[in-house]
Amino acid sequence: MSALRIEIPDRLLAPAECETFTGTIDLPEFDAKPDTYRFADPLAWSVTVSNTGDALVVDGHVKGVGTTSCARCLDDFDLDIDGHVEGYYLLPEAEEPEDRDEDDYDRLSEDHVIDLEPLIEAAILVDVPLVPLCREDCKGLCPDCGANLNRETCDCAAKRAQERASFEDAANPFAVLKDLDFGDGGEDVQGR
Repeated sequence: MSALRIEIPDRLLAPAECETFTGTIDLPEFDAKPDTYRFADPLAWSVTVSNTGDALVVDGHVKGVGTTSCARCLDDFDLDIDGHVEGYYLLPEAEEPEDRDEDDYDRLSEDHVIDLEPLIEAAILVDVPLVPLCREDCKGLCPDCGANLNRETCDCAAKRAQERASFEDAANPFAVLKDLDFGDGGEDVQGR
């Protein structure tokens, strides 16, 4: 049986019983769309399965270190993963709960096996950031020359500002008056 498929022992089918299961998952690459995480080492997982009377509750964690690309500068960086693994499995003879949607639970299979893979993948997906950044103050790439602004500087921003000012001057019909000489500046408009 796969290490991610745990067979529930008969004693765990009694109310108030619980048992802890541990293992690792070898996940070389994880697609979190649009980002991809690479794991050089297997991720460690640990879950406790508890019987609530009508259901088995799975609760635990998956931990490891993933490598992905920064959304701003595109450099690879490592990210600690600590995902919360959770699942709810109705026992075969239990009635449907009224306080839960059908998407909130599964029914324990007749062979009493729980597949942890989708629970672990969901835990990782929820734990990874929507926008992975190598650091909060990442400056990213220059949109003009492509320089990584965390490691080097460029004068593209100053050039853009100068071009924007020139464009604004050209678009302003009164821009020609800015260099007009009105004399010594001490006289008012009527020459007094």
